[in-house]
Amino acid sequence: MALPLKSARLRILRLISHPLLRRPHNLPRCITQSYQTTTICRTDGVFRELTEARVQTPWIEALRKKQEQGEDPTEASGKSEVGKPEERDLSAKRMSDSYHSIIPLGQDPWLLDTYTNSSGDIRLGTIFMDLDALSGVIAYKHTGDAVTTVTAAFDRITINHPLTEICDLELSGQVTYATGRSSMEISLQVARAPKKDEKVKKEDILITCACTMVSLDPGTKKPVPISPVLAETEEEKRMFASGERNSAARKELSKISLLKHTPNDLESDLIHSMWLRELQYHDPNDPLRKPSNVVYMDTTKVSTAAIMQPQYRNRHHFMIFGGFLLKQTFELAFLCAASFAHARPTFVSLDPSTFQNPVPVGSVLYLSAHVVYTDPPLVAAEGEKTADSENKEGRRTSDLEKEGKRYTRVQVRVDSKVRDVEHGETKPTGQFNYTFNVERDVRVMPRTYQEFMMYVDARRRALKVAADIQDGESADAGQTERVTE
Repeated sequence: MALPLKSARLRILRLISHPLLRRPHNLPRCITQSYQTTTICRTDGVFRELTEARVQTPWIEALRKKQEQGEDPTEASGKSEVGKPEERDLSAKRMSDSYHSIIPLGQDPWLLDTYTNSSGDIRLGTIFMDLDALSGVIAYKHTGDAVTTVTAAFDRITINHPLTEICDLELSGQVTYATGRSSMEISLQVARAPKKDEKVKKEDILITCACTMVSLDPGTKKPVPISPVLAETEEEKRMFASGERNSAARKELSKISLLKHTPNDLESDLIHSMWLRELQYHDPNDPLRKPSNVVYMDTTKVSTAAIMQPQYRNRHHFMIFGGFLLKQTFELAFLCAASFAHARPTFVSLDPSTFQNPVPVGSVLYLSAHVVYTDPPLVAAEGEKTADSENKEGRRTSDLEKEGKRYTRVQVRVDSKVRDVEHGETKPTGQFNYTFNVERDVRVMPRTYQEFMMYVDARRRALKVAADIQDGESADAGQTERVTE
């Protein structure tokens, strides 16, 4: 047991004053130096209050319990642990049962240390971790602890009003769509923390997003019904209707997925035009050559691999929580966009992204990022505008920059998969789609059929992002100063 600092100093003073330890007169006097300690602040990058709600048992205790029971809690036991729906309380719950938390970034410099990068800007990846952790807190507040609730998808994360200075932030959210089935939509918001007894102003809202959570039976790992949510006020009815539209949009998108259907006529024509353009670049009888600002998609790849440690586990101990994946994929996407453009990217949005399979603690997570689309595109489809007409006319990138055409919207796709160390089994764990803005005129070009499919899929997402910004949706285009990165 460690002694208090004051008691330790007294003991040392008594020891050195002992007659046998006194310094002889003929020896030089020793130089003394005092030491002092400060409190060590440890954090995993998620605000402490959210971490305590997510991780409630020390890892070593959870591991020993698993070893004593001799069962793997990550595998389905085949026995239900929640009972039949008629035996559970599935009465409707109020939407107003929400949760919020203040992150004192403007007051606590040690906490700010875990949120800032080398430039002193707030790392958006850590905010994304907080959002996922908060969604878990809200979900369990709605469902109770009897079920296992996991993140299924993030529909959209956008920057509404960029943060221009370090300040306290308020994270808030609530269940806004639940019909009594297994899934629920949770709407989340990050804003400047308002003064006491004041409400958040519209211009102070930094981030808005919606995520989908699914409740499972801990024993069978199958979806189970949960309580529906009540929409009582006009604002709550509006949010419920928005969740209903999002649910319908997801189902519609799945119907036209490139995994189920071939590209439409317009997209097929675009693929053919890009293929012809690439043939021109290599035709010795054609004067057109690949411009220096055109980059082949396969050369934009950036990859990582890491062992998943228990510090980033979820509420149920043996799986990694979704916020960690968001942070890792975002930072890899940022690096990919920066490497591609040779410029610092500005985050615009996280487009609809899915979590396919859980990531166990102790497994190896592989991430690979590609630049899959740029806007303006290299070759435009019929009716689209493009900044690439300069290639046909022989104009240079510098000429375009003088005309103000410097910004390029870059979409990065991050694919993740997990491998079991012992058995070598590999599973896909999710696909994450990020959009950035860069102050460079640069284009990406696919060459293989797989790359063309990735390009077409990304183009569909990019058109949706551009339409939302043009229609006046509260989303920043990524061309203003900010202190987030």
